[in-house]
Amino acid sequence: MSGPVASDDAAPEAGPPDHVVGPVVEVSPARRTQVGSLPVRRVLPQRPRRTVGPWCFLDHVGPVPVEPGLSFGIGPHPHMGLQTVTWLLAGELLHLDSLGSEQLIRPGQLNLMTAGHGVSHAEEDPARAEVVHAVQLWVAQPAETREGPAAFEHHAELPRLELDHAEGTVLVGEFGGVASPARRDTAHMGVELTLRGPGSVVPLRPDYEHALVVLDGRVTVDGVAVEPGVLAYLGQGRDGCTLVTEAPARALLLGGVPFPEPILMWWNFVGRTRQEVSEARRQWSDDDGRFGRVRSSLRRIEVGRPPWE
Repeated sequence: MSGPVASDDAAPEAGPPDHVVGPVVEVSPARRTQVGSLPVRRVLPQRPRRTVGPWCFLDHVGPVPVEPGLSFGIGPHPHMGLQTVTWLLAGELLHLDSLGSEQLIRPGQLNLMTAGHGVSHAEEDPARAEVVHAVQLWVAQPAETREGPAAFEHHAELPRLELDHAEGTVLVGEFGGVASPARRDTAHMGVELTLRGPGSVVPLRPDYEHALVVLDGRVTVDGVAVEPGVLAYLGQGRDGCTLVTEAPARALLLGGVPFPEPILMWWNFVGRTRQEVSEARRQWSDDDGRFGRVRSSLRRIEVGRPPWE
């Protein structure tokens, strides 16, 4: 469910974002927006918390009922300098990209696309689901790989581990001694937590900064209640935390070493300078071959010039 980053989401060319060294619970509301026909909570980026480790974008869609005959697919659009991480809780999506990939994704499965220098993709709605509930995340690629080749991978099964009154599914990275097979270019992790009991002790890495995004239910962290529609930033320096629930809940726990360099996000691009983002947009508009072509029934998405031009 890749949604474009609007100009007011774009980070300026500035120094790296501030990171809190030490445990905190900093709760920031998501911004309500629209992706296609679907209402979306845009949890990242936001001011002032633009990244958590290399995680730089998070759209939380639903759960929303699907009206008969209504499609929520996203037509062909470009990416550069990032990885898309698609995670479904309900519904289905068909991924198509300029590499020739064609992959249906269902709940509990992971699609991970690496953009590198450039790729384009579309996400089509097979129109079989009654409810859609999904999370789309982006990971900023580091200098070593962001100009590299594009790639796509699908993981039908992911490793799980049992915690006290909880279960974790490791999407990316390592958590609790269990590692995902998904590619990662930086030190980061993402795990879906299914919380079943009054309190679950969750292991964390002190060198990572962490954030919690509740998908269903309500979770209390250090006495602060967290519900869907907010980002709960937990800071750095924790080796664990206790997540308290009065009823079953689901949440995404994200973490990573703070990203070492400033990034510029605009539309579907993650770059470093306005010049390279402007050039990428021009190349997409000119269809000069950099981003390839996607064989999709949906209309190719275009966009106007960025605000600095």
